[in-house]
Amino acid sequence: MITTITLNTSIDKAYFMENKIENGTVMRVGRVHNTAGGKGLNVARIVRLCGSEVLAGGFVGGFNGSYLTALLKEDGVPENFYHCSGETRSCINILDPGYGSTEYLEPGFEIRPEEWKEFKEKSFPACISKSDVVAMSGSLPKGIGKDAYAGLIRLAKEAGKTVILDTSGESLKKGIEACPDLVKPNKDEIEALFDIKITSGEETISYAKKIHEAGVAYVVISLGGDGSVLVCDNGIYRARTPKLKVVNTVGCGDSMIGGFAVAFERHMDPAEALKYASSVASANAMSPNTGDFEQPVFEDILGKTQVEKIG
Repeated sequence: MITTITLNTSIDKAYFMENKIENGTVMRVGRVHNTAGGKGLNVARIVRLCGSEVLAGGFVGGFNGSYLTALLKEDGVPENFYHCSGETRSCINILDPGYGSTEYLEPGFEIRPEEWKEFKEKSFPACISKSDVVAMSGSLPKGIGKDAYAGLIRLAKEAGKTVILDTSGESLKKGIEACPDLVKPNKDEIEALFDIKITSGEETISYAKKIHEAGVAYVVISLGGDGSVLVCDNGIYRARTPKLKVVNTVGCGDSMIGGFAVAFERHMDPAEALKYASSVASANAMSPNTGDFEQPVFEDILGKTQVEKIG
């Protein structure tokens, strides 16, 4: 089984506009799609679509928190959330013909010290107890330190779990110090980690190697349309997916995390895991929904995705 941890959950609202946005005017939304959001919940839906058992954990609160768990139930994703005193946030993604995707992200609730303590001591251990892989994703809510993921990683690794971390900024930097099994920083996040400016793909890979040397077994770098790179003990691998007509890029990174979680659970080798996860992410880009793909689309992409060892 796979557990996903989302500490800063949200109700994700996708507004599909029929006309180009005109600022300062009243715009009518053509269609609305609400989902249980937060990066880890995108991961959870992907894991389920891949055919693996999943349990979603983290924090929810208030009326939105109840709505979120109801939406997850509709998705067929079981949950074991800690219900905090705050209100789960809403995040809006506006998709229109002129600008594409524009996201508005609320900051979210604040976790009280006693809530964080109880989560670490009771809720988190219960969530991960039956899982082989734990995927922690997203931003941190107010009220907990930037080392929050690092502490959870250590707890999970002490319990013998394979741990994936997908976050950014200081929480990523401190999380890396706890040596999760996989991280997936992008170019901007690597630049922030090392306080440098990257000017080439070769530099990106060289800094990924530094993260690997710091104790992270798998370091994955997404290169967008140019594929993705995996640095691990076995070497450096590059995946190239077929050229696609992208529908929606939101959730592609989460889909890749979900793909790797499933690959780890199924004990795939590095090249096979990279091919599988890259194909899942590309299939998600072909769906208008976040954390979603059509099985025939995925299978077609998987058959066309190429992985080569480049180092």
